Amino acid sequence: MLRRTFIALAAVATLTAPALAQAEPRTLTDAERQLINEINAHNSGVKTMVGRFLQIDTQGSRIEGTFFIERPGKVLFRYNPPSYEQIVSVGRGFYVVDRKEKTQYAYPQDKVPLRQFLDENIDLFKANLVAIAQSDDYVSLTLQDDTPRGVVRVALVFDTESKDLKQWTLTEPSGNELTFSLYDVEYGVEIPRAYFYIDPTFRAVNAPADS
Repeated sequence: MLRRTFIALAAVATLTAPALAQAEPRTLTDAERQLINEINAHNSGVKTMVGRFLQIDTQGSRIEGTFFIERPGKVLFRYNPPSYEQIVSVGRGFYVVDRKEKTQYAYPQDKVPLRQFLDENIDLFKANLVAIAQSDDYVSLTLQDDTPRGVVRVALVFDTESKDLKQWTLTEPSGNELTFSLYDVEYGVEIPRAYFYIDPTFRAVNAPADS
């Protein structure tokens, strides 16, 4: 089931490529604006969500893990063993924490598209929306950020019926892509406060050169 769903998600995400080549995003239709309003309203109403994720990079490397989100401002992505890394936000930026080495470093904001979903009220019209594409089951919204490293794009894929976020693909200025697919998601779950915590005794280190 996960494989079939992932293939369908990947297919609609690729539909945004031609639109991104345009110099200016086209005007949205009334139906598209209504759909985005519904996506904004639905996801603003989701205060907590937990589940599992599958991460795939340009080389095809696959990593799985668990995630916890609490709006506003809190997120934890914990990679499965043998990795000891996790990405944490407690509302004051994002950090990569290595629980084994007891280190942490600041994670670039432009590499965390979920920041669009950590506000109390989500409004994708305020983001730089440059493309929209739809299939029978999914809609893909592509956001673009101009960063000091170059243009970063994020294609967010939602279930058309439920309006739930299912997947996103980050495209870096180099052209490298990183795709996250969410599954086994539960909503309205009480998350222990201790999950959103950065140990102040952990040593601060510089981010790797390719981060």
